[in-house]
Amino acid sequence: MSTVKTWPAQALIGRGQVRHRRLAPTAHAFAYRSYFLMLPLRALRQTPYAALHRQGSGQQSKGWHWLSFHDADHGDGGPDCLAWLDALLLREGVDDAKGEVWLHCYPRVLGHAFKPVSFWHCEREDGSLAAIVVEVNNTFGERHCYLLQGPDLAYGRELQARKVFHVSPFCRVAGRYRFRFMNSSGLHGQHGPRCVARVDHEDEQGQMLLQTSISGDLQPLTEASARQAFMAIPAQSLMVVARIHWQALQLFLKRIPFFGKPAAPETLVTR
Repeated sequence: MSTVKTWPAQALIGRGQVRHRRLAPTAHAFAYRSYFLMLPLRALRQTPYAALHRQGSGQQSKGWHWLSFHDADHGDGGPDCLAWLDALLLREGVDDAKGEVWLHCYPRVLGHAFKPVSFWHCEREDGSLAAIVVEVNNTFGERHCYLLQGPDLAYGRELQARKVFHVSPFCRVAGRYRFRFMNSSGLHGQHGPRCVARVDHEDEQGQMLLQTSISGDLQPLTEASARQAFMAIPAQSLMVVARIHWQALQLFLKRIPFFGKPAAPETLVTR
């Protein structure tokens, strides 16, 4: 995987897999086909992309669409998610993220949205990474962001954050996450650009509990590529919710310990 991102400067769609592997206290694993959007938000603000059916930032998505994107599904639920992100970064002292902002997220499917996690890749003007914001939603309607920043921030390097937000009743709100983001440009004999986001969870003693990843091959987002992704998985948003509950049932039947939901963090952002 390359450490320098060279994705095409246009709205992209990725098609690949979501993988989960639980290592303790009982082994459990699954993988599903999936698709996602990779959106250059600053470029799209200047030149809206015809194939991206968007609601927010002065744009209105009209009619019926296979896939769409709503700004209100992110951040504070307002009409301009990029403005929200810029304000968040400034509050947190990140003042050099003046370059492109790539949002890796699930689209709305037939108007329905559920986005367990989205990744904001915030670049400097020279294309290097200034920060990555990991935006997490749980099934209780709560949202939290992990802000990853520092001198070690780069594609391919491991980043860490303390876990403070409840996601699954089968994982305590304790320990830490290990993040790793990778990408390729499609050079050196590869078929095309590709991205991978890995999020692993370990307990307070450093024992690995859970390994997850979202990966996919990227291609331009067009009416045709959106239709192809939809036809492959016609009800992805609903299936994400159904699969969460189906996997929870299997964990329950395996008698994996169940933890009650704690109060949400008092602040939106954990560094």
